[in-house]
Amino acid sequence: MKLLHIDSSILGGNSVSRQLTERITAQWRATHPGTVVDYLDLAADAPSHLSADSLGFRLGLDAERLNEVQKRENARSEALVSQFLAADVIVVGAPLYNFSIPSQLKAWIDRVAQAGRTFKYTEQGPVGLAGGKTVIVASTRGGVYSTSEAGRALEHQESYLQTVFGFFGITDVRFVRAEGVAMGEAPKAQALAAAQAEILAVTGSARTAVAA
Repeated sequence: MKLLHIDSSILGGNSVSRQLTERITAQWRATHPGTVVDYLDLAADAPSHLSADSLGFRLGLDAERLNEVQKRENARSEALVSQFLAADVIVVGAPLYNFSIPSQLKAWIDRVAQAGRTFKYTEQGPVGLAGGKTVIVASTRGGVYSTSEAGRALEHQESYLQTVFGFFGITDVRFVRAEGVAMGEAPKAQALAAAQAEILAVTGSARTAVAA
């Protein structure tokens, strides 16, 4: 089994989402021995945002027709989508930045959203090509958005990721959420404790403990 561990927070050691993805990955490996982990830090090494030079994979251009910059961008896109497709499990650290996901994570999604690789268009509409994977999202928020209709209307983080991974054909998308982490030490501790319980559930550790 291959697990792709992705971080996107810019906060380094102060990042709650990085703490959670580390715990999720460790717990998954404990529950699923033999898991091979590949790591991608988008804050340290994010792909550039889409431009005319990075659209080679979308336009289907022959390699001979690409200039050197386009070839380099095309190679980056190929490496990222191949890494994604090779993974059985994807653990994504996704903090809420200005009601959405970090631009670094969006840049990665734009590179792996490739027609003919992760989805295709048919006469009946789009069809995902990356099914059979499990995605676990470590969702972190400074405030609380999940407990009110107004809050849920403001977030375009979990809802967006659910949509885009579903578009790729992935139906098993699990969320570990820690919200209210900027509202004081007590709310943050409570959020982390709740997230830890969710980690045990989404990695199968809770079921293993009960069975034992």
